[in-house]
Amino acid sequence: MAILAGCGLIYEYLLSHYAGRVLGSVESAIYAMIGTMIVAMGIGAFLARWFKDAFTAFAWLESLIALVGMGCILAIASVIAVSYSLPHMFSEIFNLPPDIVLDGYVFVKLQEISRFLPYVFGLLLGMLIGMEIPLIARIRQQVYGRFLENNAGTIYGADYIGAGIGAAIWVSIMLAMPIMQAAAWTALFNIVAGLVFLWRYHQYVRFARLLLLCHVLLLVLFAFVLLFGSGWMKELSNVLYKDKVIYSQATKYQHVVLTERLSRNQNEPITDLYLNGRLQFSSVDEQIYHTMLVYPAMLASNRHDKVLIIGGGDGLALRDVLKWPVKHVTLVDLDAQLLNLFGHQDSRYHPPKQIVERLTKLNMHAMEDPRAKIKVADAFLEVERLLAAGEMFDTIIVDLPDPNHPDLNKMYSDYFYNHLRQLLAADGAMVVQSTSPYHAKKAFISIAKTVKVAGFSFVEQYQQNVPSFGQWGWTIATKAGASASTRIAQKTQLPVSSRWASRDYLLAAFIFPNLFFELENTIEVNQLGSGRLYDYYRQAWQLESELYKN
Repeated sequence: MAILAGCGLIYEYLLSHYAGRVLGSVESAIYAMIGTMIVAMGIGAFLARWFKDAFTAFAWLESLIALVGMGCILAIASVIAVSYSLPHMFSEIFNLPPDIVLDGYVFVKLQEISRFLPYVFGLLLGMLIGMEIPLIARIRQQVYGRFLENNAGTIYGADYIGAGIGAAIWVSIMLAMPIMQAAAWTALFNIVAGLVFLWRYHQYVRFARLLLLCHVLLLVLFAFVLLFGSGWMKELSNVLYKDKVIYSQATKYQHVVLTERLSRNQNEPITDLYLNGRLQFSSVDEQIYHTMLVYPAMLASNRHDKVLIIGGGDGLALRDVLKWPVKHVTLVDLDAQLLNLFGHQDSRYHPPKQIVERLTKLNMHAMEDPRAKIKVADAFLEVERLLAAGEMFDTIIVDLPDPNHPDLNKMYSDYFYNHLRQLLAADGAMVVQSTSPYHAKKAFISIAKTVKVAGFSFVEQYQQNVPSFGQWGWTIATKAGASASTRIAQKTQLPVSSRWASRDYLLAAFIFPNLFFELENTIEVNQLGSGRLYDYYRQAWQLESELYKN
């Protein structure tokens, strides 16, 4: 019972984790999946009374749980892949222009149904898991003659302890595994439990030989899934990207995908980086984004001796910072595997050499520069350590992903910005990547208000069009003296030349349309633990998705 409880909890986490990836809204998808499976387990407990022969029912139950648990994620991925590839297939069949993709009612509905599948399998798997305890109780009663008063405590005690062990295994081991391998190893325990039960109580089980054959076939399926499942998942996931996938890897913290496409206007293939399905940069225009991120802050800082970069694990912001006369640059990023792809040396990970060569060419081997110090750490905690050590920085650049996950919300909080303010020199400047002012206007404005509340004297926002993302925005702040735009206006020329930027180009980015900030007073600050910014961001993109469908 303890082993099966651990397996049940891991299945719950597996489906929740995958549902978060598939449905995009990570927090709501995970909570909805856990709630669905808990309700389904209750339904399964009621349904268990229908089976008069507890021994036979339990033996078949374990084989079914192993089959569904091992195959559900692969089945979901297959249906999703088909639903997204059908429009392209029909476009080719009818010889439509390559820039036209069919998005009619049938295709939209098929994609919506496919995205609902995780809950269907969650409901099915939850019901099967819910049958285990009632059937085990009846079996113990029949074998040992133990009635409810000595039966329930033993079963539920084993169940709770086993679930706790399952949670520990998930966090410490399986979270870093490819998801199909995690599903296969979990199913193996159900298969083995079924075989042991069959061996011990075969005299009570009807169709025991047929059941034995089913378990053997499940072991064969386990071997296939373990060996080829991750490859199948990778191929199915690749269908969701419009370009050729050249690298796909699940790190401990995120799913990393690199794609390439050829262009007549580019000498080199265009490389795109996706994290958890969201585009992070495209080599065709990342220079625009990183110039707008780095140059205003460096121009607004009086000195450039010490620079702190929060995030920016691709090394592209670091590349642009190193063009300036800096002495020390500290880059803090959580994901060592991502850092290794872009040139950081960590002996634990060995990404493909050709991929590393491609990406280090993009960031000009920035992480190998002796002025750069790479710290693999949670920036939220690392900033506190830097404060305790009495560190000060002339420029701080915050290059984090959008606040699209509850875990990132704390990195956009007043508490975090207050710590960064204390790390910033009096004549320095801090810049924060601030999502899209067009698509997520409330989230964009909330970031500026949060930085202001953290104690910065001058807080401004600016924007620029990055073709791969559309209109994008940043927040820049100074502690004293003058605002960043005033400091930039006082420059006669850029100390470090740029292909994309000039002084006037940068100053023009600070201009917004009339009435853009008219709702500023109604927008809340993102306090630590409030999750307000995450809500603004999620609501904005949900609305954008609905408008696109309509």
